[in-house]
Amino acid sequence: MTTAAGILNSLEFQMSILLFVALAGYLVSSKIKQSAVVGQILVGILIGPSLLGLITYTDFVSQLGHLGAVILLFAVGLHFKIKDIMNLKYGIIALVGLVVPWMFGFITAHLFNFGFGGAVFIGTALTATSIAITANVLKEMGKLQTEVAKAIIGAAVIDDVLSLLALSVSEEIVTGSFSVYLTIITVVKAVGFIVIGVIIGQFCARKLFTKIDNSNLAKLHPETVFIFSLMFAFLYAMAAEIIGLSAIIGSFLAGVSFEGVGLVHGKVFREGTEYLQIIFGAIFFVSLGILVELHTLDIDLLIFTLVLTIVAVLTKVIGCGLAAKFQGMNIIDSLIIGFGMSPRGEVAMIVALIGLNKELITQNTYVSLVLMSLITTIITPIVLRRLILRETAEKIR
Repeated sequence: MTTAAGILNSLEFQMSILLFVALAGYLVSSKIKQSAVVGQILVGILIGPSLLGLITYTDFVSQLGHLGAVILLFAVGLHFKIKDIMNLKYGIIALVGLVVPWMFGFITAHLFNFGFGGAVFIGTALTATSIAITANVLKEMGKLQTEVAKAIIGAAVIDDVLSLLALSVSEEIVTGSFSVYLTIITVVKAVGFIVIGVIIGQFCARKLFTKIDNSNLAKLHPETVFIFSLMFAFLYAMAAEIIGLSAIIGSFLAGVSFEGVGLVHGKVFREGTEYLQIIFGAIFFVSLGILVELHTLDIDLLIFTLVLTIVAVLTKVIGCGLAAKFQGMNIIDSLIIGFGMSPRGEVAMIVALIGLNKELITQNTYVSLVLMSLITTIITPIVLRRLILRETAEKIR
């Protein structure tokens, strides 16, 4: 006879409850006119180890969450032309948004008596930007085609590449194996992947996509177009992982490849992508909430977490915001860019996990970094919505 504990720990139950609460969080957030991101993360905290303990952050939950991020960024990429995001001024915003957080993250850790290795990894964790969080909010509010959105997404994509490069360099510095040659190789691989990926997507994949759309197979089975697009997204995600980049960069570039392509069966393709993104995007955000274990916090760690979170937000808002302001944007748009670059999300968590596995930070510090990532993730949608609504109201006047 199967016990109650056995049922609760079964893969089928874990998957079912994860999907149920993820979609419930989406519906509740929509009902109360709040960002789905906030509702889903809070639901994850509710059912996770922090409160009800119905589900834990297993490898299965982690893998589903990462799958959700890949699909979410593919859907977001469909709204962007490559020329809109590959812009020098966005690169400047990204660079400032990496250097300032790293520097102040390192200083903050040092003031709290962390060793050199731990301080380096804490600084590195603060460099990240979770493109999935902000992109989802902008998508919800119908603002993906604005200049500010293009600046945020463009800077976030560049920032993600720079953050992974910073992680590689940080590991080498801490372990004493730093090499200028290996760093250059890492940069070349990242740039090469983006350039080659864009060329293949724009000049090969789009033509093949259109050809499949006009084929007899697509006439009989319109979903063929949707299936092909997902295959291409996962192919790019795999390629990105192979060369050491985040899979979400690959899926985003795949989405950009299909932006604006004329399709006979375009409705099936776009609706299919939208529905899939709602489901798996919800799982991704819920998984971030499940990752939190509030009971591990003590007063000293809580103080450090709060200080680190304030530093994390301010360094992006001031660094990226000032960079945007100096390039001619108004104050509200600069603030939107600064806060839009603030969520650390899964990228910072990956950095923290690497630091933990290499015993450069403790379990408590890891929890602190995860909480910092989640707090910035929760704060961002709330502030962004207010700033965007305020800007819209001012334009109406």
